[in-house]
Amino acid sequence: MRQFFRLMLLALVAGSVSGCGYNAIQQKDEAVKAGWSEVVNQYKRRADLIPNLVNTVQGYAQQERQVLTEVTNARSRVGQIQVNADDAASLQQFQQAQGELGSALSRLLVVSENYPTLKSDQNFRDLQAQLEGTENRITVARGRYIQLVQDYNTYIRSFPQVITAKLFGYQAKPNFTVENEAQIAQPPAVDFGTRPAPQPQPQNPPPAPAQ
Repeated sequence: MRQFFRLMLLALVAGSVSGCGYNAIQQKDEAVKAGWSEVVNQYKRRADLIPNLVNTVQGYAQQERQVLTEVTNARSRVGQIQVNADDAASLQQFQQAQGELGSALSRLLVVSENYPTLKSDQNFRDLQAQLEGTENRITVARGRYIQLVQDYNTYIRSFPQVITAKLFGYQAKPNFTVENEAQIAQPPAVDFGTRPAPQPQPQNPPPAPAQ
């Protein structure tokens, strides 16, 4: 009989915890962690492409030392950051460093437009294609992470999960800035060009009055 009541008590506790959202909080927290790992993985993929890209550009445009140095330094700063996605200041620092690296890469690709031989180099074209693909994957991974964090934060702030979250020490997680969130949420603009307005047809002059 004592064993029976013990099992009943355990079942009651388990049902209460489940009903208060404890299991769902665990699942959503793990989903956020997995989403963040994918974000970091794609940013690392971009950083790994940079040394080969810099070396290739340098072989054709050694005089562009300032741009090449900016990219190298920006990559170095990114590598030195020990980011903690649960800390708002750390996440902001990480985001700022990645933004600076992205801007430096953009300037480097603009410089390449001045060197037709570089643009025609197969290695450079392959690296550029890989970089573009990586940027797309970063956008997708970052957008998914934003959604996961929003879902998690909304859930633990709702009743009765908010009680469970406070009891077990779960807190709202910081997210990327509003600017990035809005940019990701906005669908890409596709411009096929505007059709020219039809030219007015010349009107026939009125007939001359009869003499």
